[in-house]
Amino acid sequence: MTLAESLLIACKNYGAQEIFGIPGDFALPFFKVVEETEILPLYTLSHEPAVGFAADAASRLHCKPSIAAVTYGAGALNMVNPIAAAYAEKSPVIVISGGPGANEKTAGLMLHHQAKTLDSQLEVFKEITCDQVVLDDPIHAPAAIARVLANCVSQSRPVYIEIPRDTVNAPCEPVPVVNPELQVDREALDACVEEILKSLKGAQSPVLLAGVEIRRFGLEQDVSDLATSLGIPVATTFMGTGLLANTNAPMCGTYLGAAGDQKVTTLVENSDALIMLGVILTDTNFGVSVSKINTRKSILACDNRVSMSYHTYNDIPLRALVTELKNKGSHDRITVKVERVFPGNLPTDGQKITPTDIAASVNDLFREYGDMPIASDMGDCLFTALDMKHSGLIAPGYYATMGYGIPAGIGTQVATGRRPLVLVGDGAFQMTGWELLNCPRYGWNPIVLLFNNSSWGMLSAFQGESKFNDLIELNYANIADSLGGKGYRVATRAELKQALNQAISKRGQFQLIDIVLERTALSQTLTQFTTSVNAAKRSQSQGK
Repeated sequence: MTLAESLLIACKNYGAQEIFGIPGDFALPFFKVVEETEILPLYTLSHEPAVGFAADAASRLHCKPSIAAVTYGAGALNMVNPIAAAYAEKSPVIVISGGPGANEKTAGLMLHHQAKTLDSQLEVFKEITCDQVVLDDPIHAPAAIARVLANCVSQSRPVYIEIPRDTVNAPCEPVPVVNPELQVDREALDACVEEILKSLKGAQSPVLLAGVEIRRFGLEQDVSDLATSLGIPVATTFMGTGLLANTNAPMCGTYLGAAGDQKVTTLVENSDALIMLGVILTDTNFGVSVSKINTRKSILACDNRVSMSYHTYNDIPLRALVTELKNKGSHDRITVKVERVFPGNLPTDGQKITPTDIAASVNDLFREYGDMPIASDMGDCLFTALDMKHSGLIAPGYYATMGYGIPAGIGTQVATGRRPLVLVGDGAFQMTGWELLNCPRYGWNPIVLLFNNSSWGMLSAFQGESKFNDLIELNYANIADSLGGKGYRVATRAELKQALNQAISKRGQFQLIDIVLERTALSQTLTQFTTSVNAAKRSQSQGK
C-alpha cells in the first residue's frame, strides 16, 4: 500500500465520503492516485474558495468530515477564507495539500508558489485548523494521520495534511482507527447532570437554546427527544437556524434579540433556566439582545465543557451530556409554544417583488411539492430564509462570508443526493456563481434564487450613503443559459410564481431565477437587525 492510498482509506474510515478539489503540479501525483484507485469520488471545481465551501457544506450535512484537496501555495492559500469559516463554525473539513518534495527543498532555489518560506503555508493553516501534519516520513505517517483525523472528528474542526509529491507512492502501513471520543470523567458528568436537573426542577420558565454543535455531532434527534421528555420549548440561535427542522422538537423559532420575534426574544431572555446546547457565544447570536442574558441562571454546554453559575465542568462532551440528561431527566411540564406564522399564498399579480414575497413563494412551493434542503449565502437572502418553513438550512451565520451559497449548494447535492434550493445575492454570485458551469458534467440540478438588487444590499443597510455598494446591473438569466442551465428573469410576483413552477418541473439542468428587486428592498428581519446593531454601536460610542 502506498502513502496516498493509506491516507485515502483512512479518511474514508473516519467518515469522509467525497473529495472536492482542484489539481496543480505539486498535487498531480496525489490526484492521479485519487482518480485511479476510486477510493473516494472526486469532484473538481473551478476555483479553490468553492472547493472549501463545498466541502464545508458536505461536512455539515454528513456530520462527518469532507475533503478539500488542492495544490501547494497558489491552491491552498486560495482556500484560507473558506477554511477559516469552517474553523469558526466547526465544520470538520480535511484539507489535503500537495507539497514540495525533499529534493526540491534542498535544491537551494526558491520554488514557485512559495511565499516567505517553504513552511509559510503550514504556519498559515496552523491558525485555522485544529491539527496539522506534513507526511514526509512514511514510517511514522500512519500514527500521525490517525491523530489528525481523530482530532478532526472529535473537535469537529478542519485539519491540515500536506503530502509532498515525492512521498505519494512511498510504501506505507495502514492507518489505525482510534476512538476519537474524549474520555469522560464519570463523576463529573453525574454531578453536572444532577445540578442541571435540579436547576430545571426549580425553574418556572426553562428554555433550550440550540446551537450548531448539536448538528456537527449528529445530535438533533437526541436533543429533540430530550426537549420533549423535559417539556422544554426550543429556540435556535441565528447561527443555528435550520436545526431540528426534521424532528418533533417543541420549536418556537429563531432567537434574534431585538431583530426577531418579540415572543421568542422574551421567552429566551426572561428564562430562569436557559440551557444552551452547542451554542457559540458570538455577536451574530447575541449582539442584538434586548436585555443581557443572565449567565448566572444560564447553562452553557459547548467545546466539551459545561458552565453554569460561577463554575465549569471540563471534559464533558456534548453527546455524553445529552445522553445522560435523556436517561435521567423527565418532567410533567406543559411545553410553552410560540406559534410561528410563515408568509404564503403569494398573489399572482403585477406587483414588484419584495424579499417577503420570495419567502412566501418558497413556502407555497414546498407546500405543493415538498421540502428541499436550502443552502444560503450571506446577506439579505439569509435573513429572508428565516421566513421560509424549511426542512434544513446551511449558511455561514457567524463567520458571515460571501460566496458560500453556490458551492454550498453543490456540496449539499453531493452529500444528500437531493436537489437543493440555493439563495444568493448578486454580489455573492459574482464571486462564486460561476461554479454552476460544473453542474452539467456531474448532473447537478440546483434551483438558484438570485436576489438581484444591483448592489451589496446588506452593506447598504448598514451604510446606505456609500456609492461603492452599487453594482453593475446584469441579466443573470442569460448568463445561466450560457453556463449550461436554464435562466428566468422575473420582476413581478406573477412571474416569480410561474418561474418557480417551471423550475421545479425541470430536472435535467440547474435552474436560475434572476429576481429583480429594488435597490432599497430589504427584508423586515434584516432591517430590524441592522437598526439594532447600529443602535448598539451608537450607544457604545456614547459610553452608555
